[in-house]
Parts: sequence; structure tokens; C-alpha cells
Amino acid sequence: MIEHHIPKRLMTLAYAASIALMTGYALWLYAMGDYRDLLIPTFMTLLLMSALLMHIGQGLKSYLPSFVLLCCTYSAVLGAFYYHPQMSPIWLGLPITAAFLLLPLWAALVLNIAIGPLWWLLPAVASAPSAIIVGYVALTLLLALPRWEHARRRALLRATDPNDSDCNAYNIDTLKERLNSEFQRAAMLNQQLVVLVLHLPQLDMAEEQFGHRAQTALLGALCSEVNSRCRDHDVLGRADNATFWLVLPDTSESGALLVRERLQRALSQRVLVETGQLEARIAACLPSRAESFERYVKRLEARGNSLAKL
Repeated sequence: MIEHHIPKRLMTLAYAASIALMTGYALWLYAMGDYRDLLIPTFMTLLLMSALLMHIGQGLKSYLPSFVLLCCTYSAVLGAFYYHPQMSPIWLGLPITAAFLLLPLWAALVLNIAIGPLWWLLPAVASAPSAIIVGYVALTLLLALPRWEHARRRALLRATDPNDSDCNAYNIDTLKERLNSEFQRAAMLNQQLVVLVLHLPQLDMAEEQFGHRAQTALLGALCSEVNSRCRDHDVLGRADNATFWLVLPDTSESGALLVRERLQRALSQRVLVETGQLEARIAACLPSRAESFERYVKRLEARGNSLAKL
């Protein structure tokens, strides 16, 4: 999935509410004597309970429970249309809205466009007035518009803001620009330059098991510890999802190793509630003599990849 984060507590409430609604729907069918229609909501209730347990549990992909919830929504509406041809087509709005809430923008658009013609194969929808088609398209566009505007504003902010959107560090474009300036400056003034490559192996695990808030807390802890123990002209930037570059101008290799030891000691003493002791892998990378900037950047990226595989 692309950037589309819903607070875990809100999703827990959504799963619990869906279980309550589906259970109530099944009980209502049972009370009305519609035993033929009872199979789908009963089975969907069990699936939603498993989705809630997967959402609360750890070690599972975060999109799997959302996918189960979306499938249950489509199945319940499809079953209602199939068994009750006189049902109002207004219920088509339920799966459309669920898709935009649970999926990224483009995935929701593709899903609704692909499934749209299939709804008209059902008797309840095929016999509806043609204005329902206009309403279906209008609802899809109206639900997509806020998400599209939000994504456009975020892209504009990323293009104009030098800082990373999740932590107190430069983004990759500003980081490379600042690194290039320091690289050229060191070459012209015959000064030394060292970049410390920092990798957070806990970051992906924190997001999968504890959500986006734990990931943000982990990034914030790293940035606060590094920024508080570095000079004002040192540059910290986020080079990848879990990799940072700390640019140390006018620093020798021995000085960079001292900085690395100081940072490793400070980071190991930082303890977070979700992930425990903060773990960071740090390596120093110096530019070689007569090495181009592009080659140096590739070596930094390769060093970050090697740290991630340890």
C-alpha cells in the first residue's frame, strides 16, 4: 500500500462495529424467518471476528484484516441484492465508501471502476432508473476528490519543505544537495569529510506490529539523540525508509569513529515502550581521493543496504 495510515484504535472500533452490525443483521434475519439469507451474514460475522483478532495480534501484515473487512462488506451487499431483488440500489454506496476508507486512492478507484459494470448484472440494480449510474459515478468521484487533494498537498509540501515528513531530519533531496555542497567544499579547501550511515532494523517491525505511531516514535527518538549530540553544522538526513546519513564536515576518520561510539552508547540507553531498547547499526564512509560525487553516493547507498542485511 501507499501512504495511507488509519489509527489502530480507530480501526479496532471499526472492526468491532462491523461485527456488531453483521451480528445484528444475522439475528434480524433469524427473527424474520429468512433462513435462506442467514448463511452469508453468519459466515461474515466469523470472518470479521478473525479480522479483529488479526488486527489486534502481532506479526501479521496490516492490510490483511482490512482486506477481509472489505470483502465482507462486498459479500454482504451482494448477497442482499441477490436474495432481495426489490432492494434499493442506494446500498451500493456502502461498498464504494468502504473501498475508499480501506484502500489507497488509486486502488479504490480501479476497484470501483472494474466492479461497477458487474453490479448492473443483478436484477435489483438493472431495474433501477438510469440516474443510479450517474449517482454511482458521482459518489465515486466525490469520495476520491478529498483523498486526491490531500495527496496533492502532501506532494506540494514534500517539494517545498526540506525536512522529512515523519521526523526531524532532511529529506533525501535536500540531504543530497547539502552533501554535494559539503563534498565540493571539502575538495576545494582540502578538508576531510565523513558520512555516518545509520540503519534502524526495528523500524519495519515497529510499523507492522504497533502501527504508524510506534514508527514515528522510533524515528523521533533517533533524531533527537543524534541532533543533541552533534555540532550545529552537521547534517542529518533520511536517505531511505530506515536509513539515515549523518554528514560530518571537517572531520577525520578517527573523529568520526568517536562520534559513532558516542551515538551507539546514547542510542542503546534509549528505551521505548513498544520496541524496547533502541538498536542502531552505524558505519563510517569516507570519500576516496578523486572520487566523483555520484560514485560516493552509490557507495553510501550500498553501505546502507549492507547494514540492512546484517
